[in-house]
Amino acid sequence: MFGRNSKVTKTSRKRLPAHITALLVTLVFAAVYFYVALPAVNLQNPGFYFFLVVCLLLFCFVSVLAKGMAEQLTDVRSIWWVLKKYCTIPAFICVGLVAAVLVGNIFSSVILRADTYSKILPVAEGDFAADVKEISYNQIPMLDKTSAQRLGDRKLGELSDLVSQFTVVNDYTQMNYKNQPVRVATLAYGDLFKWFGNRAHGIPAYLLIDMVSQNVELMRIEEGIKYTNAEHFSRNLYRHLRFNYPTYMFDTPHFEIDDNGHPYWICPKIEKTILPFGGLDVNGAVIVDAVTGECTYYEDVPKWVDQVYSAELIIMQYDYHGQYSGGFINSLFGQKGVTVTTEGYNYIAQDDDVYVYTGITSVTGDESNIGFILCNQRTKEARYYPCAGAEEFSAMDSAQGVVQHLQYSATFPLLLNIAEHPTYFMALKDNAQLVKMYAMVNVQMYNIVATGSTVAECELEYIRLLNQNGLVDEVPNVTKGIEGAVRDIRVAVIDGTSVYYLLLDGNASYYAVSAAESKNVVLVNTGDRVRIQMADTATDSAIVEGASLELLSDL
Repeated sequence: MFGRNSKVTKTSRKRLPAHITALLVTLVFAAVYFYVALPAVNLQNPGFYFFLVVCLLLFCFVSVLAKGMAEQLTDVRSIWWVLKKYCTIPAFICVGLVAAVLVGNIFSSVILRADTYSKILPVAEGDFAADVKEISYNQIPMLDKTSAQRLGDRKLGELSDLVSQFTVVNDYTQMNYKNQPVRVATLAYGDLFKWFGNRAHGIPAYLLIDMVSQNVELMRIEEGIKYTNAEHFSRNLYRHLRFNYPTYMFDTPHFEIDDNGHPYWICPKIEKTILPFGGLDVNGAVIVDAVTGECTYYEDVPKWVDQVYSAELIIMQYDYHGQYSGGFINSLFGQKGVTVTTEGYNYIAQDDDVYVYTGITSVTGDESNIGFILCNQRTKEARYYPCAGAEEFSAMDSAQGVVQHLQYSATFPLLLNIAEHPTYFMALKDNAQLVKMYAMVNVQMYNIVATGSTVAECELEYIRLLNQNGLVDEVPNVTKGIEGAVRDIRVAVIDGTSVYYLLLDGNASYYAVSAAESKNVVLVNTGDRVRIQMADTATDSAIVEGASLELLSDL
């Protein structure tokens, strides 16, 4: 009796319907695939169609295997016959999904919808001198991303409790923190074994690099950062987002901190605005607390967030505007009024917001700009400034030519308003990627090139050249220097360089003079009379950057 029941059970298992077997296998595969690939369950996402097609094809394949028909798949005709007999519905769904993607892409293409693409980014014309404020030295970023990475790696290498367990993730997001330009970078576990050893406490800190003073701080988080894009399993940022917002599509998340220094992930929600698959744009963002994992979606993001629209998205949208405003045919033939962005971009911090800057040139690809755009990365407000002049790489070549005997290389320029003139500002670095000098190049007359060991010295020379070329009537906001007896001296070491802060009699400001640029500052004692040369752009500041120092006499 026992043997007969066993035989019946085995027979029943053998007779398990092929479609049920295929369905179970497909569901298991779909769960694993979804957990790993994390496709958004959204009809605007081509990846979701691919996910469905793969699952349906697997269902058909397993069904054929379960039916014992695999050996009959010898040619196209036999494959068609087997699919028609056993997998008609899944096969038709696959064909329908593929057709939907192909047709959707055709009707969403720029060929048919050029005018709509050109209007994704509204662009207004602006007045550069009125819109872009002149900024003081303590707000000009001195570092590019490469230099910030070197400083960050060096800082982590100094910390014995972290360097063996963690590495720096090279994202280095630029943002404004307490109205100062900074870059922030997260840490990641060194490897899987170190993740097992440290995951309970999370990542203990992040890096904060001041782009003006070049000071690097390790900002420790007592509770630990537990949600990052380098985490595993449920604490992985992408997986955490997908399971909280299964239908949302996201642009690349980036790391920012609020005004209190608390870490968050800013995750822009993207949408297709032109039929099913065209016109990529952002509609708000999900903000994830990097410590607790708490998620909140904001259609209007808080003002402390600096970046919602990535620079790459803004540039892509402007290229649509510049190329297709006259129609698709015009972008290929005639090309009347067709413009494109130049290669490369940079950031400008203003009014506690960050703006993307890039030049605009004609589609023929000459080496000059016809203007440039500034676009707010939080609101996507874009303004175009007509200004014929040198494109960025020509300006970099001009600056490098002045110091060619030193073989310094120029960073990608930052656009500044100096004496109401659009001006390229760049750092000049040596072969070790250390900043040694600074350069300013006039956008419209890129033969006007000024260099200096400090920003103050560079600006003094630049404004002198503007005056010499008749671009300014007089030298504004510049003084030859300030004289006085030294009342107090303080010294700080910044990035291995001694900086002396001198307080003069009858003055409330300390004047910062670097020993690397003015070596005689190390000889100054309290009571000595000195002359400090500077640009008078921050007289109300507690600390004013001096360009050079002259020791006059001892009292």
